[in-house]
Amino acid sequence: METLEIKDLHVSVKDDDTQKSKEILTGVNLVMHTGEVHAIMGPNGTGKSTLSETIMGNPHYQVTQGDILLNNESLLEKPVDARARAGLFLAMQYPAEIKGITNMDFLRAAINARRPEKQPIAIKDFLAQLDEALSILNMTEDMAARYLNEGFSGGERKRNEILQLLMIKPTFAILDELDSGLDIDALQVVSKGVNHVMGPNFGTLMITHYKRILKYIHPDQVHVMMGGRIVKSGDAKLADRLEDEGYAGLRDELGIHVNLVDSEV
Repeated sequence: METLEIKDLHVSVKDDDTQKSKEILTGVNLVMHTGEVHAIMGPNGTGKSTLSETIMGNPHYQVTQGDILLNNESLLEKPVDARARAGLFLAMQYPAEIKGITNMDFLRAAINARRPEKQPIAIKDFLAQLDEALSILNMTEDMAARYLNEGFSGGERKRNEILQLLMIKPTFAILDELDSGLDIDALQVVSKGVNHVMGPNFGTLMITHYKRILKYIHPDQVHVMMGGRIVKSGDAKLADRLEDEGYAGLRDELGIHVNLVDSEV
């Protein structure tokens, strides 16, 4: 069993115009293990995406206090590529378009980066795994030959993120609003892909506004973020309550003074 721990994490972001720092995360604490599915829910502006980017090492976000630990080893000094090789994976809310690099070349490079030096994956094995992953996600073979996300629709980009997940096989995957912009059919397909990799050697942290994806990927724990920190945790019934009552009821119950209509960060 492997462990990802977020410990008293405080994170600030510098405003590009004023160059002043604003604290977004105000003390996040979370422990998750392989074999578990955790979901983080919360209103706009509470720092959910900031948390995902900080875990993965985006240099735009400055950790001012606390730590991110993978198997008790701090990741704070490790760049993004080192965190990825260590077993972290981020399915981004808005996957980038990269011209000149095909999906197939990108996937082979990512897989080989996590393998021992001078032991690249055999082409035969790579193609067999790729065919299986494409089939799971109802993706055509020609998508593997296209440039990374170039000309892809929003739904195709999300499927492509899960294709990477299936091929790279990380230890912990952070899924940042995987359900954003997906219709029911696409949501079911990407959820099928995530569920395919579930097991004792894999853990998932899902970030979402809504309960609908939790109907397909069932969480062991649900956490609610407000004001840059986790204010309540529970089982899947907590998501049911949020669906019925919204965030305002929980905010008022806990006596938290936050604006629920801020822009997302």
